[in-house]
Amino acid sequence: MYLRSRRTFLRQAGLTTPMLLCGAGDIGRLLSSLKAPAGNELSVITRKLVKEWGEKLLSLQISKPGSPEDGLIISPSENIVHGRIGDTFYPFLHLASATGDQRYLDAAKKLYDWMELTVSQPDGSWLNEPRTGSWKGTTVFTSIALAEAVHFHGHLLDDGFNQRIRQRLRRSGDYIYTNFNMDYGNINYPVAGAYCLSLLGRLMDQPDYTDRGKELAQQATGFFTSKNNFLSGEGNPYYQPSPKGCYSIDLGYNVEESLPSLVLYARLNNDKDLLEKIIPSLRTHAAFMLPDGGWDNSWGTRNYKWTYWGSRTSDGCQPAFALMSVTDPVFYQVALRNTQLLSRLTVDGLLTGGPHCHPHGETTSLHHTFCHLKALVSILDHGVADQPEPPAVPLPVEKANGIHYFEDIQTWLVNSNGFRATVTGYDRNYKDYREGHASGGSMSLLWHAQAGIILSASMNRYQLYEKANMQEDKDPFSIPLTPRIEYRNGGKTFSSVNDFAAIIRTKDGSTKRIRAAGHLVDGGQKDPRGKRIGYIMEYSISDDGVTLSFSHDGPESVRIILPVISASGETAEMEEKSLSIDRKNCRLIVTADTKINLLPTGSSKRVFNFVPGLEAIPVVLTGKRVTLRLEVS
Repeated sequence: MYLRSRRTFLRQAGLTTPMLLCGAGDIGRLLSSLKAPAGNELSVITRKLVKEWGEKLLSLQISKPGSPEDGLIISPSENIVHGRIGDTFYPFLHLASATGDQRYLDAAKKLYDWMELTVSQPDGSWLNEPRTGSWKGTTVFTSIALAEAVHFHGHLLDDGFNQRIRQRLRRSGDYIYTNFNMDYGNINYPVAGAYCLSLLGRLMDQPDYTDRGKELAQQATGFFTSKNNFLSGEGNPYYQPSPKGCYSIDLGYNVEESLPSLVLYARLNNDKDLLEKIIPSLRTHAAFMLPDGGWDNSWGTRNYKWTYWGSRTSDGCQPAFALMSVTDPVFYQVALRNTQLLSRLTVDGLLTGGPHCHPHGETTSLHHTFCHLKALVSILDHGVADQPEPPAVPLPVEKANGIHYFEDIQTWLVNSNGFRATVTGYDRNYKDYREGHASGGSMSLLWHAQAGIILSASMNRYQLYEKANMQEDKDPFSIPLTPRIEYRNGGKTFSSVNDFAAIIRTKDGSTKRIRAAGHLVDGGQKDPRGKRIGYIMEYSISDDGVTLSFSHDGPESVRIILPVISASGETAEMEEKSLSIDRKNCRLIVTADTKINLLPTGSSKRVFNFVPGLEAIPVVLTGKRVTLRLEVS
């Protein structure tokens, strides 16, 4: 029989509310006797956001009885049918339970019927998009959504409907059991498969599911990197390192899909050993959260879906960090600040695709909202409100001055008072994908406590690698946002951002210094025909400002491009060798030792890039050696 309540589920899973475990070390702080009143700050904002998003999605549901569209949720402005929209069944059922509003229960049933009519397949899978040949791996996420809905809120459904879902989950469980292994898709799929099969095994008393889930979870631990405890596997080759010893790692997918799945699996199965292995990885990833709640995925293999707050089609970091916050209060801050950012970037009830997407007039995709809604609903159902308010602590970025090296991704984080910079030489492509994330010693992010984002990487060339899960760039003025040295010849672009072989040196101190030396190459690591152009990029970061020096031995047509992040609503003033931008609480001043020019822009006087959803003033300079100074006043 289905599980009729959360307490029943927890008891049958061998856990007690709120899913806390005991053990040595960090796990020893998971006190099973811990009791606290509901209503910590995270749970309050989560409930508010769940209600806001849920109400909006409900308003977008089509009601046409007898039509194939009946039950579909679609945004008229986006006008795209997302096959995974059926995952919203779970949030709707949660809201029906939380509010007692019959509309949500009715909407959940209609949405389920639409999903079965439109994207359900005879082999037990669901399609990611309603078209022949679409990817079926996302069946695992739909299965989790339906299973958790039944676990926590199945008592709202009549026996007949419950039986339909259980029979359908048996078919999807068989599909996952048969097809999923550690080489299926990227690492996020087998890791999610571990949790899914374990959950389904308990729900339907299927020991073979449970055993396969355990096998996948155990194998996944071999993908934690040896030096920094990242989770690798976001792209092939899986098992061979790059020339610099790097494996395929993507921050967005790790924090929003893979690590949450591992945490949920470990908690469900009371796997203390796995939790002990997860905690160092969570701490490593937490180093890449910015104080405003943004994730610095300027370097990740799959940063083509980077949205600043996370990743376009993954579910959210909250199940990993919020549910593990009793082991480290930093994890609570990570979950809280990211949720606060999600709230700030919600416009008209939908989560926008980045900080400047709405100001730039870009359409909002429903994918962002319904995926992240699932993550927020999950932490509520898994008892986050039962946890006490942890002590207020700073994020790693707010307390660790100096240069911090992450060898597994050949990336350096630099902290100096209010400035925080990322410099990367990461040399792993995503599969056969070229001109993806920045490398070459690029300053892929510069952030300041008052000014916010100053510089940011994007894709080296915007490409619809996952066409159904990305937005088409129709702006004729858009350019890559990564600061770079660039040379165009014969219809090809040769840039510092592409050079995987760049050599990077650092020197810590009161002024942090980084020097990158390499060559301008195309996406295939090829030099311009007939000439090899060397470059040096030097960064000096101190408490009072940042100096960037660019030099090269190429022709006069080589350009230094520095897109300075700035929303179109900000006032900007430019003189021959300076640019000043008025932020909300400060002024950003850029000065150069040569004339500043701008690349073409539209009426907003800004360029825009969907990765990670930012506008910028496109500064361009020429010269064999150019030095710029960035200050905040």
